[in-house]
Amino acid sequence: MLSWDGATLVAVDPIAGRSVRLAPAALYHYRYRRMTLVSREKRPQSVNGLAGLDSDGLVLLDLPGEWPADEVTAFAARRGIPVEDALLTPSKRVRTALARRAPGWERLVGQSSSRMSRRKKAVALGVGAAGLLAMAYIATTVGLFAWRGLSAMGRVLLDLVEVKWLAVFFSPLVIVLGPAYRALHARRSRRGTTLGPPGGPCLVLRRNERLRVWLGPRMVPEDLAMGPNPDCVGGLLLYRHERLSGLFIMSGDGQLMRHLPGPWPPEDAHRFAVRLGLSFEIRTLGREEYLGLTSKVSDAAP
Repeated sequence: MLSWDGATLVAVDPIAGRSVRLAPAALYHYRYRRMTLVSREKRPQSVNGLAGLDSDGLVLLDLPGEWPADEVTAFAARRGIPVEDALLTPSKRVRTALARRAPGWERLVGQSSSRMSRRKKAVALGVGAAGLLAMAYIATTVGLFAWRGLSAMGRVLLDLVEVKWLAVFFSPLVIVLGPAYRALHARRSRRGTTLGPPGGPCLVLRRNERLRVWLGPRMVPEDLAMGPNPDCVGGLLLYRHERLSGLFIMSGDGQLMRHLPGPWPPEDAHRFAVRLGLSFEIRTLGREEYLGLTSKVSDAAP
């Protein structure tokens, strides 16, 4: 929900219980397309949103979602600030604009950011372990015919117990696979074959000596060739600008190829670059240098 308090824009996310106050120099009404995976098939997805920009065009606030164009225009006209219409702008230019974040930028997505507490995690782990023991006992004593009775009991319990707890009880592998996957990802990070969090975005060394940019769940990964050629990946540039940080993927001749804003551990990034034989640099950027670099390359983050 957006409102004006004098010249200050007030954005409230009642679901997450957050609010942001800022004074934008302009509004950026955008739409871009990205490729997602649905049942292992690549499908285009349209992403819409509204962003508040500062005087240099950096994003102060990102508000993904549907915003009617006539309402945006009328809302901005109340305070006399311009609206940049990017609904028909090429997706690469839109992603470049959204990657140019101002220090202290915010994103409100209208979703709860609360996570499961430690107590609930312990309960879920216990329920999952009980489900695993129950399955093992039934399989070793009464055989496979007992699964029919178990499924009938499950249909009755659906009317009495929350579905999420039944899913935990009857799918104990979910409790096991999550920590196992995170442990495997951490091992790959220590070996220098993976860079980034397990949920993405992250960089992965492929067997065919290609660099895979994996953006996150249900996102189509992108494979980039590595080598001495000008159009191949040749290095990584880790930058810091005030409270911002991010990673640039560089070509063999020093050109910017991809921009991955966000925190990247320097030690892991250095280990990853050494393993792949890429050049590596950490640089603190001034405002002018940050504006110049981020305006040249598109955002590869989800």
